[in-house]
Amino acid sequence: MLDPYRAHLVRAPFALTIAASAVILFTPASGVPTAPPGTDKILHLVLFAALAITGHVAQVRFAALLIGLSCYAVTSELLQAVLPLGRTGDLVDAAVDVAGIGAGMLITAGLRAHRR
Repeated sequence: MLDPYRAHLVRAPFALTIAASAVILFTPASGVPTAPPGTDKILHLVLFAALAITGHVAQVRFAALLIGLSCYAVTSELLQAVLPLGRTGDLVDAAVDVAGIGAGMLITAGLRAHRR
């Protein structure tokens, strides 16, 4: 009964994660809660790992997911630097984003291997 909707259902978590990431990454500085130092790096890592995992579940091709998310990581930091959000772009954040993408890809590869 759900077969006609299956393609949409597997893509929904990825779409929701993208939307959540946009809110997190582009909220003006005045709306960002204070947190202990380093918390933002953990958030970047987990956020981009979640994007990679949900992208894999949505059946986005590996290369397209890797390239697309890496471009998103760099672009988001550039936009934070130039948009009037009161935020700054950070190369370390972009590097942590890419590490999160790698972690998410490794997790999905491990789960795929475990299923076999």
